[in-house]
Amino acid sequence: MKYTKKIIFILLVFAVLYSCSTKKDTVIRRNWHSLNTKFNVLFNGKEAFNKGIKAINDNYKDDWFQQLPIEPIKFQEDKIVIPKYNSGIGAGFGDTKKEEKKASTPFGIAEEKAVKAIQKHGMNINGIERNNQIDDAYLLLGKARYYEQRFIPAIEAFNYIIASYPYANLINETKIWRAKANIRIDNEELAIESLKLLLEIRKGQEENLPEEIKEQAHTALAMAYVKTDSIEKVKEHLIKATRTLKNKDQGARNLFILGQLYSAENKKDSAVLVFNKIVNFKKAPYKYKIHANIEIAKNTTNDSSRVNVLDRMYALIKDRDNKTYLDELYYQTGVLHQANDSTQLAVQAYNKSLKSNGSEKQKTFTYEKLGDLHFKDSKYLTANSYYDSVLQVSTDTLNLRIRRIKRKHKNLASLINYENLISKNDSILKIASLSKTDQEAYFQKYINNLKKKDEEAAQLKLNQQAFGSSFGGNSLQSNTKGKWYFYNSQSLNFGKTEFTKIWGNRKLADDWRWSSKINTSNTKDSTQVNQKSTRYDLASYIKTIPTNKKVIDTLKLDRNQALYELGLIYKEQFKDTALAIKRLERVENLNPKKELILPINWHLYQIYNHQNNTAKASVYKNVILTQYPKTKFAQIIQNPNTVIKEEVEVNELEKTYKEIYYLYKDNKFEETVSKTDEILTKIQNSKLIPKFELLKAYAIGKYKDKKSYKIALEYVAVNYGNTEEGKKAKAVIKQLSK
Repeated sequence: MKYTKKIIFILLVFAVLYSCSTKKDTVIRRNWHSLNTKFNVLFNGKEAFNKGIKAINDNYKDDWFQQLPIEPIKFQEDKIVIPKYNSGIGAGFGDTKKEEKKASTPFGIAEEKAVKAIQKHGMNINGIERNNQIDDAYLLLGKARYYEQRFIPAIEAFNYIIASYPYANLINETKIWRAKANIRIDNEELAIESLKLLLEIRKGQEENLPEEIKEQAHTALAMAYVKTDSIEKVKEHLIKATRTLKNKDQGARNLFILGQLYSAENKKDSAVLVFNKIVNFKKAPYKYKIHANIEIAKNTTNDSSRVNVLDRMYALIKDRDNKTYLDELYYQTGVLHQANDSTQLAVQAYNKSLKSNGSEKQKTFTYEKLGDLHFKDSKYLTANSYYDSVLQVSTDTLNLRIRRIKRKHKNLASLINYENLISKNDSILKIASLSKTDQEAYFQKYINNLKKKDEEAAQLKLNQQAFGSSFGGNSLQSNTKGKWYFYNSQSLNFGKTEFTKIWGNRKLADDWRWSSKINTSNTKDSTQVNQKSTRYDLASYIKTIPTNKKVIDTLKLDRNQALYELGLIYKEQFKDTALAIKRLERVENLNPKKELILPINWHLYQIYNHQNNTAKASVYKNVILTQYPKTKFAQIIQNPNTVIKEEVEVNELEKTYKEIYYLYKDNKFEETVSKTDEILTKIQNSKLIPKFELLKAYAIGKYKDKKSYKIALEYVAVNYGNTEEGKKAKAVIKQLSK
């Protein structure tokens, strides 16, 4: 019996060794290597590959505010390298040093297993591969390299399959993968040609291809045409790729991109039809369904349709499964309400979107919408705070939208500075104008409110500490002591320390909060409390009130200048004539300095004249004509219908400006003025007018008296105050006035 077992064992060992050979073509050897390749090496390789794909899908985050890429993967341009070619036919694995290094990534392991299958189980005998699993190994090799961004070695592997296994059942899939690799190395023309050959070798050939292959081929063609910016071709192949929807993930993605393309072309009805198809596609991943609903809301233009879409949005909001999408749903609900002129409902929806802890990018859109609403309502301070929030949240400084908001925020900065200065100076001047008794009453009321708030804050802090200790939410909790605050020695000691920091050392007595009750035995604590007690010291507040006439006059001058600058900003920059009139008329009634009277009247005349308010315009016109008859402003009023001879192109204007500037540089100042006057009669509404006017003023200053120079500069400063030229003119006037 033992002898028989030994013989059987030896025969089995011999059979295994015999079947392991790859040099001879026998049934046993073919089946042995085929089974080992499929169920051992390739199985492990495919498992690693699938693990890598899952990691890509889990980590990839779609930007739903942009057109989605057809293939949900982001490759790094700088990682594409030209490989070193070697002797490994098709596989590219002749580098022994590389073989010694163990793969660590899922795709690296998949490639390693594919190489192992080819090297150890390949049966290439007389130029014919006898192991029917080797073509699968090469395909896995190419796909693993593709996802590792090694596209040229991947194409090598795909080409080897196409050349060596022309009748393999995976040949069509291989051609599609080769085309995708060519697209990634900007060889999309070759990819398009090869995919068209696959689909249209002869008339009617496409109908013989499996539906899955047709979907993949048309999807790859759409990818290629995206690179060539052929949008019509992209749409054509996406439509063909979504006829059958065999691949639910890629099919839903293709439909979504198709809808985005229609939306970008303002074909709202077509976009809504496509997005509705996603909503009704039962097998579509939920992320596409929910965003398809959002896109339907974006593309709804009909007022009656908006009512139905709003109902749908609120139904989605109520669904607890949509918790992670609430920021987007509330935002789009706000957009719909805003389109219906329901501003209050829109603001409520936007605020709920912000509270939903969504993505940073979504928050930037929501803050921007809130900022625009307040900006439109002339609430510039509030609007600017929202624009500031956009810039705080956003990290994409190169984005054109963010850069536009940054410019808007910057433009509002000077406005806010002036508004704050006016508010501050008005408050100081108001208090300074009060009697001594009224001043004391005003600050005493302020101190009382301050004390009340401080006491409430201190009590709240102590209560929170006690509450946290009671329920184990604080490190002060003692395991051996009682849970109530006053039974816990650690909490009690901490509370005493905090009390001393805030209130100092005080005796147990009535009205212990008053500064007179401070225990001065501890010098350090006393100093700290004395510093804090100034918050409640009436005398310290009274001292801050200005009494010097020069200081008060300076406050008034600064406020008046700020009011004038604001009027100019509202008029020229924000086109808000109502606020411009309000600021300019207020400063007019505040007895401003002499230099401001002419520009204030000029700007108010321009505003009312533009509004066809003849009565109001006449008031300011008469002031200019009677008090400033020799100024250029009076000349413009008296001759409003100056004939515009011709319009000059911007590039010609720039050329002319350079010519006149060189005259100025050559000290030909009178000629500079005459040439400038000549060109100014020929142009209107040009951005270069302030440059010509400032150059003319500089030239006047070179050959005329100081008074003429100052008048020319004042014209530039008043008429173009918000431009760089206007600011330069103001700076020179300031120097001349010293």
